[in-house]
Amino acid sequence: MSTLVAIAYPDEATAGEVSETLMQLQKEHSIELDDLVVAVRRDDGKIKLRQSIKPAASGAAGGALWGGLIGLIFFMPLLGMAIGGATGAAAGAMTDVGVDDQFMKDLGAKLKPGGAALFVLVRKSTPDKVLPRVSQYGGEVIHSSLSSEAEETLQEALREQAHA
Repeated sequence: MSTLVAIAYPDEATAGEVSETLMQLQKEHSIELDDLVVAVRRDDGKIKLRQSIKPAASGAAGGALWGGLIGLIFFMPLLGMAIGGATGAAAGAMTDVGVDDQFMKDLGAKLKPGGAALFVLVRKSTPDKVLPRVSQYGGEVIHSSLSSEAEETLQEALREQAHA
């Protein structure tokens, strides 16, 4: 089961830096993300969502792998990969997994103009490696499905950095 955490930042640049840090932590296997989205409240009041994890890309890769394997069985691996990749990309693009877009827009509407929020759906993490890297950017937890104790620990780590 995944855990949802939404953290507000004063601007899009900070939320983007945290997003890049989380993607790097995922490459280092310190965290596994199901979804990562930056919501930005523009000066005109509109909410823009920037998805970092693309279901179409992962669907295409998975489809190409399975298509290639099936193609090997029938001695046409390239055709199988092409068909599998296209099918996987189409299926990935049609599925909307992760955090609900409308929920993110509703929560993003509470941000100040120019502000941003980072929505992260975490499957698994190593908090002692993730918290120090993420807390350096500050921020404020605006929503989470963490336990009360875990949410307070996260909020305290973010506050400490903001005061430093």
